[in-house]
Amino acid sequence: MAECEALLVHAADEEQPELVVARKSTGAARIASLDVFRGLCVFLMTFVDYAGSVLPVIAHSPWNGLHLADFVTPFFLFVAGVSLALVHKKVPIRVEATQKAIQRALKLFFLGVLLQGGYLHGVDSLTFGVDIERIRWLGILQRIAIGYFVAALCEIWLPCQRWRGEAYFGLSYGLYVPDWQFQELRSSPNLLLAKDVNVYTVKCSVRGDLGPACNSAGMIDRYVLGIDHLYTKPVYRNLKYCNVSKHGEVPESAPAWCHASFDPEGILSSLTAAATCIIGLQYGHILAQSQDHKERLQNWSIFSCSLMALGLFLACLGIPLNKSLYTISYLLVTLASAGITFCTLYVLVDVYSWRRLTFVLEWMGKHSLSIFILVTSNIAVIAIQGFYWGAPNNNIVLTTEKP
Repeated sequence: MAECEALLVHAADEEQPELVVARKSTGAARIASLDVFRGLCVFLMTFVDYAGSVLPVIAHSPWNGLHLADFVTPFFLFVAGVSLALVHKKVPIRVEATQKAIQRALKLFFLGVLLQGGYLHGVDSLTFGVDIERIRWLGILQRIAIGYFVAALCEIWLPCQRWRGEAYFGLSYGLYVPDWQFQELRSSPNLLLAKDVNVYTVKCSVRGDLGPACNSAGMIDRYVLGIDHLYTKPVYRNLKYCNVSKHGEVPESAPAWCHASFDPEGILSSLTAAATCIIGLQYGHILAQSQDHKERLQNWSIFSCSLMALGLFLACLGIPLNKSLYTISYLLVTLASAGITFCTLYVLVDVYSWRRLTFVLEWMGKHSLSIFILVTSNIAVIAIQGFYWGAPNNNIVLTTEKP
């Protein structure tokens, strides 16, 4: 299955307090549009994962550019930030709140390692277990855990959250990326016997390159995490240069970097990913501090339009919209899109109370973690596939005969 796009704002929102929604009637009500927004994220995540292979136009962009799938992760990070502002609207004991934030972040991080670290071998295999030397430490759930944790610390300890992009720009454009080598281990179908090892060399010797071969984000991950612990099927293999076959195999004639692993949820891009949560906090502050629909929508709209204009301006200046590197322009444009979408849902659900039209999304939002684990992580499919008649190749899901 394609890269899991994911979850969990539910951890950040599990203690969402009731807020007064300005209505003619009195009383407090939960902000239902948050659940609907989260449910929309879950739906989009599922849709692009399963339909992306059939409709490449909605799957992740191979490198620069924006497709539908590229909005899902920022949307989840955005609503995590909004929810955090509500959870920590009042923080009587900062140390205790910090301990809870650490616990939640660790739970989500290690859940991500379990689901995306290589323990489950996929729908084509009935085996499980992970090679510690090749485990993937980072992934989308781990990214959300990091973003949630950073934003929570900012909300608990800092009176005014400000994110500065100098560190990201300095590392992206200032680090020197030398030539590098890596080994590609080609293994047999049973994952136990290695056939051969190919050694590839990638020529770089540059600074400020934002291409798939010589960017500083990949270099940092290779040095800190090790190339064996990165995502083994990066989306840039769908570029025409790599000439990948229908079975996902990269020919020997392709450039060397096409064979390399690359993690789109790497260390450097986590800086801007965390910034998405921090900026989402500001939307949450408006929601928590204002009780008037018009005031909330006006502030959100101004904020979103400003972010969109700045993001498009940076893209015109040459900073590409790139999900794998989580560039500043990508951060701003997707954040603005999340803000505009949230405004629309807020009007429909919390202002006009059209909840019957969105009750399915609202239910999905309230059960996002369970849906992710059972459906989008393929656990349900793998579990069903474990039942077979006579031999494993006659399982319920894949009924065709295997060699």
